[in-house]
Amino acid sequence: MSPRAGNAGPHTLAFVESPVQLLNVLEWAHAHASGVGLTLVVLSPVDPMTRGQLRRMSDLARDEGHEVRWEEARGGPLAPFQTIGGLAGLLRRARRIVLGDPFSRYVQLLLTITRARDLVVVDDGTATMEFVGQLARGERLVRWHRKGGRPGPRDLLFAPVSSSARRRLTPGGKRRVEIFSSMPMEETPPGVAVGANTFAWTRERFGPPRITKGADMVGTSLVETGVVDDDRYLEAVRALARTHGATRYFAHRRESTDKLRRLAVETGLEIVRPELPLELIARRGPIGRTILSFPSTVVHTLPLALSGTEVRVAVCDIDPAWLTRNASPRAQGFLSGVTGTARDVHRLSTTPPPDPPEPETTPGTPGPLGPASSPGTVNLTGSTAVTGPTGRTGTAGAAGAVAG
Repeated sequence: MSPRAGNAGPHTLAFVESPVQLLNVLEWAHAHASGVGLTLVVLSPVDPMTRGQLRRMSDLARDEGHEVRWEEARGGPLAPFQTIGGLAGLLRRARRIVLGDPFSRYVQLLLTITRARDLVVVDDGTATMEFVGQLARGERLVRWHRKGGRPGPRDLLFAPVSSSARRRLTPGGKRRVEIFSSMPMEETPPGVAVGANTFAWTRERFGPPRITKGADMVGTSLVETGVVDDDRYLEAVRALARTHGATRYFAHRRESTDKLRRLAVETGLEIVRPELPLELIARRGPIGRTILSFPSTVVHTLPLALSGTEVRVAVCDIDPAWLTRNASPRAQGFLSGVTGTARDVHRLSTTPPPDPPEPETTPGTPGPLGPASSPGTVNLTGSTAVTGPTGRTGTAGAAGAVAG
């Protein structure tokens, strides 16, 4: 165990399913339990990009002295039963549970097993804002981009578990609930303690970054979640890149390869798939003097991670015309709220200016998965790695079948 971790005291068990959740568990441990080791359970997803980032974040957690337990939670039809069975003993012994996604059915099921009276919810991006509001209003837990639709058969089948999880996440009696977040909280559930995530661990461990003169752009998975039309999104990215001189596009881990290839060919941007959450990549650098983003978690987190630097975060609102017909009625209001509540960011025009006529030339052909040097070349594996003192970076494993 690292000298940074000491006696764990009352056992703390953390569950994460994404790199951002794991980062925020490390931030919580740094702020609230300095010198305390915890057991961090990674409920591994199927997506290779997410798995790769989680491997690298797990190395950083081990360097901080925490125990990491990797669970192939979706590695086949029997994986959920094996995972839950293997964790049952830990869940019953844990005094404190830290979790990153209260909307996760996996996590909700695990909450029905634990006897812990101390529950901590760390950020899972902007979804935390919606979770806090739903908990305060006593609503069922539904992700914002699905809100407004009818519950499906699986939702109805899982409803008793979801209701039980919501009750467990409501403070009462000897049960304490804390929300550790960098997101703005318009509604705070009665009795819930709120801790501010200032990204102190990130600033202490990495940087300050080297800042370049140009601009970088941050991608979003709004197309993949069915909220924004893909053609409209591409037009917006192209116009923003041209207007602000952006040269690199940091892809969201859920963005599809086909979409990224098209972006590279039609915008000339170098596509970079980061090996770690963008807060760590930006803090390490090099990073552009201006970071362009659509409404997303980073408009809240990057100003904190980059506090004290000269980097400016600029956000472009989502025009209602960009939304798909299947987008949740809640989408526009939620996305506007993400931008409107962001601190220390510059707001850009909602609708970028139209592109000039394209010259009649044959577009470039996507090259091999290597460094992008010209329009039409996409770098899907070129990434900026941040490693811990051991130098370990991890390897993305083969994805298993979807289960649970």
